[in-house]
Amino acid sequence: MERNIFRYIWNFSRPEQVVVVMLVVISMIPYYLAFDLPKQIVNGPLQGQGFDTPGSTQPFMALSFDIPFIGTIHLTDGVQLERLPLLVALSFTFLGLVIVNGLFKYVINTRKGMLGERLLRRGRYVLIDRILRFKPGRVAQMKSGEVASMVKDEIEPLGGFSADAFTQPVLLGGQAITALVFIFVQHFWLGTVAGVLAVVQVAIIPRMRRRLIFLGRERQLTARELAGQVAEIVDGIQTIHANDASNLVRARVSARLGRIFKIRYDIYQWKFLVKFINNFIAQITPFFFYLIGGYLTIIGSLDVGQLIAVINAYKELPGPMKELIDWDLARQDVQVKYEQIVEQFDADEMIDPELQSLDAEVPPGSLDPLAAQRLTVLGGNGVQILDNVSFAVNEGDFTALVGASADGAPVLGDVLGGQVAPSSGSIMLGDHDVSQLPERVTGRVIGYTGQSPFLESESVLSNVTYGLMRRPAPIPEGEEPAIREHRLWAHRESARTGNPVLDVDADWIDYDAVQPVPGKENLIGSVCEVLDVVGLGEDIIGFALRSRLNVSKQPELAEEVLALRRALSGRLAEQDLADIVHPFRPDQYNSEATTLENLLFGVPSDASTSADDILAHPFFEATLRDTGLGAMLFDLGWQFASDTVELFESSQGNPEMLQWLTHVRPEELPAYQQTLARTAPGGVAAATREDVTRLILLAFQYVEPVYRFGLLDDARRDKLIAGREALADRVPADLRGRLQRYDPDVYLNNATLADNILFGKLNRRFVRAEEKIDEIMRTALRELFDRKPAVRDEIMSVGLGYYVGPNGRRLTQIQRQKIVLARSLIRKSRYYVFNEPLAGADPGLQRRVIRHILRFLAAQTPRPGVAWVLTNADLAADFDRRVELQKGRIVAETQAREENAAAVV
Repeated sequence: MERNIFRYIWNFSRPEQVVVVMLVVISMIPYYLAFDLPKQIVNGPLQGQGFDTPGSTQPFMALSFDIPFIGTIHLTDGVQLERLPLLVALSFTFLGLVIVNGLFKYVINTRKGMLGERLLRRGRYVLIDRILRFKPGRVAQMKSGEVASMVKDEIEPLGGFSADAFTQPVLLGGQAITALVFIFVQHFWLGTVAGVLAVVQVAIIPRMRRRLIFLGRERQLTARELAGQVAEIVDGIQTIHANDASNLVRARVSARLGRIFKIRYDIYQWKFLVKFINNFIAQITPFFFYLIGGYLTIIGSLDVGQLIAVINAYKELPGPMKELIDWDLARQDVQVKYEQIVEQFDADEMIDPELQSLDAEVPPGSLDPLAAQRLTVLGGNGVQILDNVSFAVNEGDFTALVGASADGAPVLGDVLGGQVAPSSGSIMLGDHDVSQLPERVTGRVIGYTGQSPFLESESVLSNVTYGLMRRPAPIPEGEEPAIREHRLWAHRESARTGNPVLDVDADWIDYDAVQPVPGKENLIGSVCEVLDVVGLGEDIIGFALRSRLNVSKQPELAEEVLALRRALSGRLAEQDLADIVHPFRPDQYNSEATTLENLLFGVPSDASTSADDILAHPFFEATLRDTGLGAMLFDLGWQFASDTVELFESSQGNPEMLQWLTHVRPEELPAYQQTLARTAPGGVAAATREDVTRLILLAFQYVEPVYRFGLLDDARRDKLIAGREALADRVPADLRGRLQRYDPDVYLNNATLADNILFGKLNRRFVRAEEKIDEIMRTALRELFDRKPAVRDEIMSVGLGYYVGPNGRRLTQIQRQKIVLARSLIRKSRYYVFNEPLAGADPGLQRRVIRHILRFLAAQTPRPGVAWVLTNADLAADFDRRVELQKGRIVAETQAREENAAAVV
């Protein structure tokens, strides 16, 4: 990496820098003219200089300059105008110069911003590109939080400074020199005073600011360490809680924050001391102007217009001088930050970029077998983990590598998968050293699955097909012109900033590499098959049941769900479970639903609308008031609150009782106690709006079978049913489309697949009601899948769209492990390396999954080779061959019994 920031900026932005500098130089002309106009307006039309007699005229736009030691330079004689027309002309000229200068600033700053952002984009891409090219050993030494902080935050100033690196000195220096030249033109000695003080300012302030640079570097390092520590806390939160280390972590964080505070406080002290001195020097110059300039004006050596012009010109001098000094400070600061980033990302040994190219050349010759030749691996402390290990896996061989972690078996799996570089020896594919092969070969020939599953913050489908995303498809013909133009613009910008011209929105999946059945139309079916192989198919159905359909895009699927809803009651009756579901009926109160659900009798029609939006609408409050529902709900909420407070007070020593009172948090009790003290049943008219709102919102949460306070009698139920109809009749036009009422023949757009099939509430009197209804719905779906495979793909696609969260945190550990296994199996490879992919799982589960995977791979044509690292020797029974390791050496190689091999097939 280029270590000098100016060379880096110049090499990658030379044309843009030249254009901006030229614009800055040209802008100095109107900038100078704007200084001279106030003097002409004051001396000419305002003071009447040259207008001694009526009808006198003076030249307009007569351009001439008095330069010391040279004389007067005439450019044009201008146009003769009388006093008032000259005032108007000069004023509009001044306005025009203001507009021209403003437009120059707009164009210059816009181009500078574009230049800086392009260079920042290039810089960030270079850093990420180098991370992708680091050898595995280098990556293992880096903290993700610190690296992310450098890529995101520490390189940020580079973008702003790169836009100013060359243009800012020219712009600010030009403005300062222009102002000084103008002052010299007006009076030599006033210009000398201004110049001397400017030199003093430029000489002193940058030296004082060097301390700020040192403190800024310390602040940057401590902030980077804090980012790494925060990342460690997030990654290790379970370990922290398990070891009661929360307060230790707090102490460490507090100490680091204290150090950052001390550094920042020192920065503030020194910063404002420098600012005080800088301002003092800047403000003492007008003192000399008023003193010396006033004296010269009194004695007649300087006219008032010149003095005003000098003072106005000097007003423009401190700004550029201060910004020029700030630029020098920023230069030193950014240079230090840039050098620190270079130190972190500059490595001697990196992966050759050609090996990661999309068009890397595939070497000729055989790629069989996958062989380890005299492998030796040393640990970080120099301890030998693998010692002279040699063996081979041919295509079609199912090999178990058996050995404990201390014996080096997992490390051998990492070396085979390219995750660890051997200290000596090599991994060969046929006649080719794997380390010299491009990734488009190794990534296709060898499928690796390790112990630590990595998942992107995407859907299940994106994570399963991650290994198939190899090359973007070309822009399709017939694409909308606006979309196509945007793609082409993005490609041009990528090329200008050194980014690859790769369309992230294109289809990257290599459908020919899909197994067991290649082809785009077979992708979902193949994904479902490999998920069934690893035992994740039922989980995907569960994800689908908890997901929402896009009804506008899947109307036929919505109809199939409605058919399942209609058939559900028959299934329940067949299993003597007819009463396990309380369906939504317009003329009945659903005792398993809250009072609010019964009152609204519907769900928001889309994700952008919530029940709170409906409650906050004025019509809702008016309906409650006009129908008398408000008074009834107030009384219900008062009784509910009273019983809750009483139960809390009597159950302080009974946590099991308190856990059922989820409608009120303990910290909310005082507010409810105060509300109860201020109000009484039947007193809604005398209660404050705050108390009424609190009690009615509490009443909306009441469910009789849950709380069993006996607060809902038949009269109240009937009133809520009547209020339901009143609300439906009075819904305003702006809410009518945002609330979808329950209708047995209509799909609920904003409800989950399971809620649409159920179309009601579970009866809490049934033991394990959720498990029973879940199994019934799954059985119905399986039967539907058997009848209509196309529907299966659609519903499974809904489940495959489930968002897994950052690194799969919305999934269990075993689910993450199975998804990573499916990622390997969906991709056709010649060899598969499984390095304890189910570490920590139940041995029985591991045995089943291993057996299913080996049967699946054995059915592929041609049959691939498998190397599976096992620390449990009992799991090796289904393999063709068994290689045993002890203390880093291979101690035995045995062939499996023929019946075991046959069992796999």
